[in-house]
Amino acid sequence: MPNAEKTTAVAEISEQFTSSSAAVITEYRGLSVKQLTDLRRALGRETTYAVVKNTLTKRAAADAGVVIDDQLLIGPTAIAFISGDPVEAAKGLRDFAKTNPLLVIKGGILDGKALSADEVNRIADLESREVLLAKIAGILKALPTRAAGLFQAPLSQMARLAKALEGRREWIRAFPTWFERYLFAGVARAAS
Repeated sequence: MPNAEKTTAVAEISEQFTSSSAAVITEYRGLSVKQLTDLRRALGRETTYAVVKNTLTKRAAADAGVVIDDQLLIGPTAIAFISGDPVEAAKGLRDFAKTNPLLVIKGGILDGKALSADEVNRIADLESREVLLAKIAGILKALPTRAAGLFQAPLSQMARLAKALEGRREWIRAFPTWFERYLFAGVARAAS
């Protein structure tokens, strides 16, 4: 029979699953309290890093409708519940795991889809949401400028051609006379 503390813990974890955009499941065996505090600071305000009990997490995940592989919930488990940008949190976890090899990223959940540890690391390799939005804004800003340049190009080319031809107007006017003389001179030589 579940007691009130366990029921409350399951409800809290279930609420974390439903309110988070992503969750990363880790093993923290061997990390000190200071290292866990440093990790929590590194993850920022939009990520909650909580040490959880495996059996309570299984129940909470089932209550929230989240499918978690039982292999992820073996050993001392902590979950990073991410309410902000999953890329930033994944980078924080990956970077912390590089400097503290005792932290093991087991897998995660993103928008209800289960992720392997490799997929979490690939998410960490992505650029942040802000950087991607800035790149898209730059592309969108450049498109009208390029279009205007393309529309103006034929007009400016015609203007340059007219300017070039204007200087050669006298030559063009003289060309038929010169051509006639040359042509008739050639015909006259051929006849003689």
